[in-house]
Parts: sequence; C-alpha cells; structure tokens
Amino acid sequence: MIGTTRLIAALAFPLALSGCVTGADYSRKGAGFTAVANKTAIVTAKETVWIQNQNQARSAAAQVKDLLARTKPLDVETAVQIALLNNKGLQAAYADLGDSAADAWQSTMFINPTVSIGTTGIGTPELQAFKTIEGMITTNILALATKNRDMAIADTRFRQAQLIAAVKTLQVAADTRRAWIGAVASWENVGQLQHAQATADAASELAEKLGETGAMAKGAQAREHVFVAELAGETAKARLSARLAKEELTRLMGLWGSDLDYQVPNSLPPLPKSVVRRDTIEAEALRSRIDLQIAKLDLEATARSYGLTEATRYVTDLEILTGFETEREIEDDETKTRTTAQVELEFAIPIFDTGKARMRKSELAYMRAANLLAEKAVNVRSEARSTYEAYRSHYDIARHYRNNVVPLRTKVEEESLLTYNGMISNTFELLADTRDKINSTLLSVNAKRDFWLAEADLAPAIYGGGATKASAETEVAAASESSAGGGH
Repeated sequence: MIGTTRLIAALAFPLALSGCVTGADYSRKGAGFTAVANKTAIVTAKETVWIQNQNQARSAAAQVKDLLARTKPLDVETAVQIALLNNKGLQAAYADLGDSAADAWQSTMFINPTVSIGTTGIGTPELQAFKTIEGMITTNILALATKNRDMAIADTRFRQAQLIAAVKTLQVAADTRRAWIGAVASWENVGQLQHAQATADAASELAEKLGETGAMAKGAQAREHVFVAELAGETAKARLSARLAKEELTRLMGLWGSDLDYQVPNSLPPLPKSVVRRDTIEAEALRSRIDLQIAKLDLEATARSYGLTEATRYVTDLEILTGFETEREIEDDETKTRTTAQVELEFAIPIFDTGKARMRKSELAYMRAANLLAEKAVNVRSEARSTYEAYRSHYDIARHYRNNVVPLRTKVEEESLLTYNGMISNTFELLADTRDKINSTLLSVNAKRDFWLAEADLAPAIYGGGATKASAETEVAAASESSAGGGH
C-alpha cells in the first residue's frame, strides 16, 4: 500500500506535464497585424485596417465615404487609400493571418492527457468479496520532448503569414494604382476620339454638300462617310472599355450602391521633368522583396521540420502511462485494501518502418525549398532590371511623342490650313492632316499611359506585391486605342 501523498503525486505527474504555456502574443486579437501595417505603410504611405467588429466596420465605411466626398475627381492616392480600407479580399487575407496566429497559439499548449477509470467485481454476487478499481492517465512523452521544435515551426509559419498578408496589401495597392491609370487614360482616349468624330462629321457633311453640286464624285463621298461610320464604332467601343475600366477600379476599391457616383480625371498627369534614378535597383529588390523573405522563411520552416523528422525517425509515438490499482478483498468479515501505483512506457517498435522514407521526403522538401529560394532570387534580380528598363524606355518613348511627333503633326496641320486658305490645297487634304494629328495624339496618350504604368510597377519590383508586366505585354496594350477608364 502506498500513502495518499505518493498516490496523488503519481496521478498528478502527467497533468503537470500537460499544463499550458502562455501564448499572449498569439492569443491577442489582431496578433501580428501591427507589423503588417507598419511594413506596408513604408511603401504605400497609406493606412490599412483589420476589421474585426461592427464598430471598426462602421468607422472604415465612414472614412471611405468621407474620402469620396472630399476628393472630386478621385485622384490615384485617394483611390489606393480607399482600396486598403475597403477591399474585402484584403480582409480575408488578414483573417488567414489570424488563423496562423491561432495555430501558433495552439502550439504553445501541451496535448491533453487521457484519463481512464474502471472497476471489476461490482454487481456480481460471486465477486462481491473481491473488488478492484483501476485508474490510468496517459501522456504523450514524445510530444513533450519535441515541443520546442513544434513551437519554433509554428512561429516561423506565423511570421511567414505576416509577410504574406503584407504582400497581399501591396498587391491591392499596386493593382488599384494600375487600374486608376488605365481608367483615366481610357477617358482621355475617348475625348480624343470625340474630337476626331467632330472633324469627321464636318468632312462628311461637306462631302455631301459637294456631292449635291457635282464637285465630288460618289466614290470620294463614300470614303468620307465610311470614315465617319468607322470612327463612330471606335468611339462607342472606347466608351464601353472606359466604363469597364472604371468597374475594375470600383471592384478593387470595394464600392457599391451610391458610392458608384465617383469620378476620375479625364486626362493623366503630364510626364515628369526627369526619371527617378535606380542604379541599385537589384540590390534594393534583394534586400526588400517580401516574397523573397517568405521563401527564406519557408526554407527555415522546412529545415526545422527536417530536424523534427530526424528526431522522431525511429519513435513516432512514445507515451507514459501513470495510474493506480486498488484492490479490496473481504475475508472473515474483514475488509483488506491494497493500492499500488503503475508507471508504464509504450512505444512502437520500428521493425517494419525505420523512418527512412520519411527522412527522404523531408530531405527532398528541404532541397525543393532551397532551389525555389535560389530561383526566386534570380527572378527578383531580373524583374528589377526589366522593370527599370521599361520605366526608362517608356519615358523616352512618351517624351518623343510629346516633344517630336505631336508638334510635327501640329505643324503639318497648320501649314495645311495656310495652303488651304491660300487655295493651294483642297478641303480634304486639310481634313486628312487633321485626322493624322488626332491619331498621333492618341498614340501619345497611350505612350504616356504606358509610362505611368511602368512607374507604378517600380514599387512591386522592389518590395513585392504584384508580378511586373513584360515590356512586350505593355506595348501590346499600347496598340489598343480604345483603352478604358472613367469618370463620367
């Protein structure tokens, strides 16, 4: 028989092991979000919020309405701020951060022990003289031994989730900026096409009058009429594209209902006087790209998992069973009770599974993560170089149209007007030169749009938050004269 103190100690041992460690940082609502907000604010200079209750939701909605009311037409910086406050997909990304914090919090807690109690000899007359009560508490010792490694892995994944949330924030900001640029450029194109439409209408009307007098053949009249008809179709197509571009911006800002009445400017800002020099953009990207930091943490977590697999290669389940057994026997009307403590150790014998397959999988996972990190570093350097090259080139192209092509077309139009007034050239030569000038103006608008899109890609190339566009893709976009966006 053992004493009461020893019995309590035997039963309490597994319970003491299964107590929990404080996880205050993980258990706090909004855990990890401050780091996300601070990291993204450095890049965007904007506020972002994690909405977790009705009061916060009402506050964010009121802030969005105030921004819309105060900024008419809507500028690009206000559009980005609204998106960061109101984009629901961004809130879902922050919920994923909270889920990772909960996993890290859970890792700080020990596995609950299993308690079992049983009796024999009760309810059976022939066994009334002999009764046994058994109690057992089971605790997984291996889980205790590897707990620090489990917590380290969970913490690494939590830090990775913070970076993923930051990347999503930067992506929403960059996408909104690009959508605003596309929308405004589209409405600028619509304005130019409307101007061309007015010129074409005048030419068509003049052709009709000259045809009535017999001064213009029917074929020449038809050419002017068909130009008007084609231009009307292009203008309608441009208006549709503009409305769709505005809808893309609306989706990113998370607006609906009465908030859809916002307007954007009808023309993009003029080109800056000079480009920003980024001679060390590769080094900046390697130092600052958040997706590269995520890949590094993935390699760290994989390495920790590899170490955990190695530590548990041979024994995957190791349990300690602590309990007691009390026997009560009645003999000659005297009751005799005897209590004994039990401590057992259970584990699987690795006869068939020696852990080699699990070790091989962990090794391959580590190699995979290491190679993905190396590939990411190479790609980051290339993307940084490509983005800056596109930025510089599109600036030169846009400036060429602004300083050379459009002024020359204007000069041609002015000279054509002089020769027309001097009765040296006819009306349709003047109208043809005017149409050519409008086409050059449209190309100039598209070139300016491509520059601002390339400028918007610089931040994602350095910090992450969106795949940079290839130069060829941007030039294909420039070929479309009906790009959209809208403030009407």
